[in-house]
Amino acid sequence: MNSSTGHPTDATLFIAPGCTHCPAVLDGLVRLLKGGKLGRLEIIDVTRKSDMAESAGVRSVPWLRIGPFELMGSQSYSELSLWVESAATGSGMGIYYSHLLETHRLSQVIPLIRESPETLVDLILLMETLETPMAVRIGIGAVMEELSADGLLQPILPELERLTLSSEPQIRADACHYLGLTENPDAIPTIRLLLDDPNPDVREIALESLAILEALTDSSNR
Repeated sequence: MNSSTGHPTDATLFIAPGCTHCPAVLDGLVRLLKGGKLGRLEIIDVTRKSDMAESAGVRSVPWLRIGPFELMGSQSYSELSLWVESAATGSGMGIYYSHLLETHRLSQVIPLIRESPETLVDLILLMETLETPMAVRIGIGAVMEELSADGLLQPILPELERLTLSSEPQIRADACHYLGLTENPDAIPTIRLLLDDPNPDVREIALESLAILEALTDSSNR
């Protein structure tokens, strides 16, 4: 059930004749519909309803919308179940952001976070493990660079400071770099601690981030 409306989650699937993955995705959604996990399933043939496909931004099939999530490509039954459950409970934004970045849809992530800045924390939590795909880690960096100019990084300062305590140098380095992007002088004490980090890359990034924040502080005090 959708936690905000009290109704089962709806889904829309765009398919096309000859599509390799469309039948499996359709079968999975039908199973979820029969199991009461979906309230409604709309199936649209892009060759017959090209105007609807264009309006939805469909560029390839299968293309699927489950609640707030727009998905492309093959999805197993277990993956579909997870998306339906996440849509119903209002969770799963971190997983969704990871999916978008891994499928090179950075342009969709940034407006979503601007609309719901609190979900930036879900993105940052993806940094906690090196198992996060490199494409996603690179995408996170691009998002942070883009949002830094908007002042939207301030609320995630505590999470970034926590990540500087990671046992993984790459995670400490990324967190330190993003602390500099927050332009928040409150991050200076944490960054100074990283000047003595055992990893030379972390120390170098700490110097760079510290220089940025100290320059901003000096400028504001003039």
